[in-house]
Amino acid sequence: MGICGLVSCISSASFEIQPVDFGNENVVHYDDNNINGNKQVIGSVFSQQGNKGVNQDSAILYQGYGVENGVFGGVFDGHGKNGQVVSKFVMNKLPSLLMKYILSLPKITSPKQNVKLVDEESVKNKNFNKWKEACLSSFKVMDKDIRSLEKLDCSCSGTTAVVAIRQDDDLIIANLGDSRAVLGRKTQEGVIEAVQLTTDLKPSLPSEAERIRNCDGRVLALKEEPHIQRVWLPDEDVPGLAMSRAFGDFMLKNYGIISKPDVSYHHTSPYDQFLVLATDGVWDVLSNDQVVSIVFATNNAAAAAEAVVQASLDAWKLKFPNSKRDDSTVICLFLQ
Repeated sequence: MGICGLVSCISSASFEIQPVDFGNENVVHYDDNNINGNKQVIGSVFSQQGNKGVNQDSAILYQGYGVENGVFGGVFDGHGKNGQVVSKFVMNKLPSLLMKYILSLPKITSPKQNVKLVDEESVKNKNFNKWKEACLSSFKVMDKDIRSLEKLDCSCSGTTAVVAIRQDDDLIIANLGDSRAVLGRKTQEGVIEAVQLTTDLKPSLPSEAERIRNCDGRVLALKEEPHIQRVWLPDEDVPGLAMSRAFGDFMLKNYGIISKPDVSYHHTSPYDQFLVLATDGVWDVLSNDQVVSIVFATNNAAAAAEAVVQASLDAWKLKFPNSKRDDSTVICLFLQ
């Protein structure tokens, strides 16, 4: 049985988002604008446990983040013995940590109407640079906070993260690991198309492998998994991490595994219909085009995430009937 969103509360004093039954739920859907009970559903979040063990995925969709129509969406794919603890810890703390950094920076302004294009582009660049600085700083502190957790061994445990922040027409994406962000866009002919906004940060990427090897880490695949490149210690066949960036995994932090995200910017247009964030349990079996087509056909913000997860479960049964299924988690954010 999958998990949909739940109600949560926020403490303005600590900026901490504390979900109800924290530690038990994998997903949070929080609406900071739902003051009078007039909630506008602009997206959905859904997670389904695989059959490898406990669900190590976590996700948050936070409406009213920063500005009135602002949104924070984050999907976190835990791995290792304590991966589920790390992913939930990041889910709970990263949105508030990022907002603290933004509030500490000079006020972000929006382009005024009828200004010259060069001025508008200048403001956009300044806005993005502030968000990029906040993302890089908060991810760095987040990793340090994980390391400082008492009684939690994260030497071989961690989590990926793909985060989307919407502020008016600005969309900032921060990616750490192999989860993915994909945009559903209508062409001028009215056909829906997929636009991948992130790169899967895996050891198979030449630039990632080069960094790891320059730090004396090893990149190689197991004989029984020739298609999966993994990261190993210089002189030991451990731990075999299948991604090149992550929170945690401190055994490999001196050997090329980093917690620095790729941060990118997208200015949304009327053609941009929705955004999908999902863990690799979805992308391992469904293409970008398939996922975008499913969301477009569903045409229901509240049901879209579950529809994608269900399609991924069906695809796992067909493509890998004898393999253990990974956890699958999806956020769908409608932009129009």
